[in-house]
Amino acid sequence: MPGSRSRPAASGPFPSDAAGRVPSEPAIDLSPSPGDEVKTTTCYMCACRCGIKVWLADGRIRYIQGNPEHPVNQGVLCAKGSAGIMQHYSPARLSKPLLRVGERGRGEFREIEWDEALSLAAGWLGAIRERNPDELAFFTGRDQSQALTGWWAQQFGTVNYAAHGGFCSVNMAAGGLYSLGGSFWEFGEPDWEHSRYLMLWGVAEDHDSNPIKLGLGKLKARGAKIVAVNPVRSGYGAIADEWIGIRPGTDGLFAFALIHELLKADRIDLDYLVRYTNAHWLVLRDPGGAQDGLFARDGEGRALCWAREETGGRALAADAVGLSPAVVGEYVLADGRRAVPVFHLVAERYLDPQYAPDAVAERCGIPADTIRRIARELAQAAFDDPVRLPIAWTDAHGREHAEMIGRPVSLHAMRGISAHSNGFHTCRALHLLQLLLGAVDTPGSFRYQPPYPKPIPPPNRPGRKRQDNGALDAAPLGFVHGPEDLVVDADGEPRRIDHAFSWAYPLSAHGMMHSVIRNAWAGDPYKIDTLMMFMANMSWNSAMNTRQTIGWLTDKDDNGDYRIPRIIYADAYASEMTAYADLVLPDTTYLERFDAISLLDRPISDADSACDAIRHPVLDAAEQAPGRDVRGFQSVLLDLGARIGLPGMTHDDGSARYRDYADYIVRHERAPGVGLLAGWRGEHGELHAKGPPNPEQLQRYIDNGGFWRGHVPEAARYYKMSNRAYLDWAQKLGFLGHADPIVLQLYSETLQKFRLAALGHGAQQPPARHRERVATYFDPLPIWYEPFEGAQVEDGAARFPLSAVTQRPMFMYHAWGSQNAWLRQIAARNYLYLHPDTGARHGIADEDWIDVESHHGRIRVQAKFAGNVQPDTVWTWNAIGKRRGAWKLDKNAPEGRKGFLLNHLISDVTPRGDYANADPVTGQAAWFDLRVAIRKAGDAADAQSRPQFDPLPGPAADDRPLRYGVEFRQRR
Repeated sequence: MPGSRSRPAASGPFPSDAAGRVPSEPAIDLSPSPGDEVKTTTCYMCACRCGIKVWLADGRIRYIQGNPEHPVNQGVLCAKGSAGIMQHYSPARLSKPLLRVGERGRGEFREIEWDEALSLAAGWLGAIRERNPDELAFFTGRDQSQALTGWWAQQFGTVNYAAHGGFCSVNMAAGGLYSLGGSFWEFGEPDWEHSRYLMLWGVAEDHDSNPIKLGLGKLKARGAKIVAVNPVRSGYGAIADEWIGIRPGTDGLFAFALIHELLKADRIDLDYLVRYTNAHWLVLRDPGGAQDGLFARDGEGRALCWAREETGGRALAADAVGLSPAVVGEYVLADGRRAVPVFHLVAERYLDPQYAPDAVAERCGIPADTIRRIARELAQAAFDDPVRLPIAWTDAHGREHAEMIGRPVSLHAMRGISAHSNGFHTCRALHLLQLLLGAVDTPGSFRYQPPYPKPIPPPNRPGRKRQDNGALDAAPLGFVHGPEDLVVDADGEPRRIDHAFSWAYPLSAHGMMHSVIRNAWAGDPYKIDTLMMFMANMSWNSAMNTRQTIGWLTDKDDNGDYRIPRIIYADAYASEMTAYADLVLPDTTYLERFDAISLLDRPISDADSACDAIRHPVLDAAEQAPGRDVRGFQSVLLDLGARIGLPGMTHDDGSARYRDYADYIVRHERAPGVGLLAGWRGEHGELHAKGPPNPEQLQRYIDNGGFWRGHVPEAARYYKMSNRAYLDWAQKLGFLGHADPIVLQLYSETLQKFRLAALGHGAQQPPARHRERVATYFDPLPIWYEPFEGAQVEDGAARFPLSAVTQRPMFMYHAWGSQNAWLRQIAARNYLYLHPDTGARHGIADEDWIDVESHHGRIRVQAKFAGNVQPDTVWTWNAIGKRRGAWKLDKNAPEGRKGFLLNHLISDVTPRGDYANADPVTGQAAWFDLRVAIRKAGDAADAQSRPQFDPLPGPAADDRPLRYGVEFRQRR
């Protein structure tokens, strides 16, 4: 171009500068490796127990990713799982055993060595066992190793053992196991491949989250309808096709209205009911008699049904093949007794107008037309286009079937329905709804995950008696079959410190962890010597009545002695509970130890396979920080057992039987050939499920990605309760003691036995003060009643017009997640969320500070408007609020200054003060019964939540930003 000057050509692709120098090409690693080596193990950041690949560089964690080969998550990993790096490197990790030297709660400890710590603990525990084993209360939190801890308690001989489920999921477990022989939660799943209509009831995002996410993706891709029933729309509800914002505690009423509509329209699966349930079993009608409400049986104990006129109109064994039994009507037996089929009682009850949509709509907060439409949609999905799989199978009675036919309707439920004082019957109501639709373990419906289904109820009863060697005759937790199985004394009073398995809470299959501290403080029913707890934050977010619980932990008697004499606490982190212990045993992180995710405990199976898994040390605890000396609590427990000389933990010469927990996992046998892990048993690892111990078993798991999977045979994958192939397979693997079919229970004779006892029948009867309670709530058919807090507070609806619930965030899990430096960046404090219309009714603006009051207490929090909540409900994220000074967080961290707990508002006893704030059948903690009133705070100048407690003392937190990974970038 005119006026332009040419430039000298550059040598190479880059232009040179004026001096002719060519810049060097930047060094870019286009295929970076996540680390030097990778190890596979099992995540511990929630209850999902996903498979993970942990990448290491220079002996430190570089990256955590999902394991694509793992059956649980198939490579998917959530924020929690990825943030396991910061969980392992948490500043809150405990480093040495601690012995209290000051007053409880002041955090005054001295570090001691393990020999001293174990000698102290063994001395305390040994004296207890020699004197009275029940003086030890051993309660564990979310430890995922109950197959060991329950066995240890049994060998110690104490009835006072319980686990996390009593304040978490026992309603779900018991409601299912006494109805279906299985359960929602982590023991059953929707048929993700074939379901066309899914109802999620009270499902938050914290349990089993990655499998649910994978399943929901499949349903959405197929165009299936998803309905979320929940007062709060978050997570899964946000992607649902329809959200039903129900009032808390009314799910059972909603289910009964759906049942009412199905019965009225005759849209039920009678063929399924007669084949697989007790719908046709005859129930004796003898009001006031000792046999009233029990099943009519023949001389061999078999339940009877009434055969129709074509077979002569007579009572025959209900399990006979080829019958066409009556399901309605009253019949006279040969001995003159009268009886009606179970289904007759079902129809009689739920066709009552009190369960019609118009009758329940206002109470549930759901329009009657919506209820009727949902019932029609369920029926259409179930019956108008059933799923047919061309898979031949044979039922338990020898009948051959050319195909598997199923109802493509699935229900899934979690804590939102179970954490109420009416939760047990609500869970049963959902199972009744499923059964009427023929939607249990058929193609397209709810499916069992092995080792379920179990006999109804499961055969293992709670231990009650001590043997000659001091051990209990059975594990402390189990399933009550009748009043004779209760753990009570000769006067019918509770023998357990938490009152589980008593007349007050007979079917408390997981124990009642939320009652132990009050009762131990009160000496009810007796004084204990030592409270030993593992990973149970019972002075904060796992405590109802938090302020008073702190007081019980520190209270002294007239002699100046603590009312709870000794507290041993084990945890990996300095939680709020640590300050209240007399002896602290520091646990490892989940990446430093062996764990067994056992089929004897909380398995990771899916509907098509039995699965178990391990964790193994991907890092050496001794090399993680100078001076840090920690041990896995499971190994510590076995060490203590050997020092005390507990049965099964020592050889004849008194030496320890097991080197550590890893050795126990491999060599311990619960029964001949049955151990904690099912895979690679036998001398050469050639056996599965049953077989002698294999010394190389753990290495085989490590080589296989940390898990074992045994596929259910194709012909055995549905109708597991009555499928000959499945029952034989399950018996062979030890899941079932026999291969008899499992009859699903619409009507529970177990519950009726308790009702009869309350009415004065039988050898075991409740004390007078419990009779009305047992007679009311032990109804053999599901019932609904107003949750206790709303029913017992005078003028409760006017004084406390709002329900208050918590949701578990997808990005955190329990208390230990919100110490995590990465997860805290998502949320470092919580708000009380309320609908804008609710705010307008109460004169509250967005982000106002407000006072929230219950019948029990008052808190101050910051409100935030959210349209994803039912207008008569307020909610918050659970367990984010922290006590200042805990978890090695800065004393001015937002979690402590602005974060809060609803727990301060929740009483541990009912408003009347006569029972625990719990379900009367199972003892499940009724967290979600909470009723509150709100108003704008008159003085919120300090802009912090209340109550505020004195900060827990301890080493000051490092106020520098917590960074991780810089060294890896520098290395590259």
